[in-house]
Amino acid sequence: MDIFNLTGKVALITGASKGIGKDMARVFYEAGASVVISSRNQEVLDEAAKEIDPSGNRVKAFAANSGKMEDLKQLVQSSLEVFGKIDILVNNAATNPVFGPVLNTEVSAFDKIMNVNVKGPFELCKLVNSSMKEAGGGSIINISSIGGITPEPMLGIYSVSKSALISLTKVLAKELGADNIRVNVICPGLIKTKFSEALWSNDAISNHMISQLPISRIGTEKDISGLALFLAGEASAYCTGAVFTADGGYTI
Repeated sequence: MDIFNLTGKVALITGASKGIGKDMARVFYEAGASVVISSRNQEVLDEAAKEIDPSGNRVKAFAANSGKMEDLKQLVQSSLEVFGKIDILVNNAATNPVFGPVLNTEVSAFDKIMNVNVKGPFELCKLVNSSMKEAGGGSIINISSIGGITPEPMLGIYSVSKSALISLTKVLAKELGADNIRVNVICPGLIKTKFSEALWSNDAISNHMISQLPISRIGTEKDISGLALFLAGEASAYCTGAVFTADGGYTI
């Protein structure tokens, strides 16, 4: 179906060596896009790129720390050197080094969370803006969390950062719409990935979560990737500034 076809498009996805980011890269690749995947570990990235695209022609891997702005500048520069443009940006990289009350959070942890989860996406949106304008438009997809809608217990600063990312999405959607650059945000619920293993591997927590869900299961990467494909292409041409939950109905 042409509205989901990404042939000729170039996507940049952060946090893409595993989990949701890696699966989005696979789905975009299968839809015809060329894809740049990024995370901190080049070796793991190279393995992921080879797994998705054995030919090495349409998936490239560049290591970058999403909390370091100089890394992000180099990431975008390298992506443009290889593919010439960036049509789709997925800000998926995230961190959460703390689990506990907000008032017990060290300032250093606060800064790290904000740098990766908010400042990094902010900087990348700025860096890809020119390329998207020259191409006549683009799609930016921010990956937030249901914690950005309703604060999650013991994940206070993480929830704050994800709420800020939702707000950044709406602000940019208003400012960039005239250039046909759409900015939307996905808020996953509990997804079975390495990042959230501390939650879904805890029987008490996972059973409580599942008991609250109309769709009585923990989510998978594919539950997010399909929504991301919709937002990446023409199927969502009239969507911008929208907040999409993919949480099994948890936030109803």
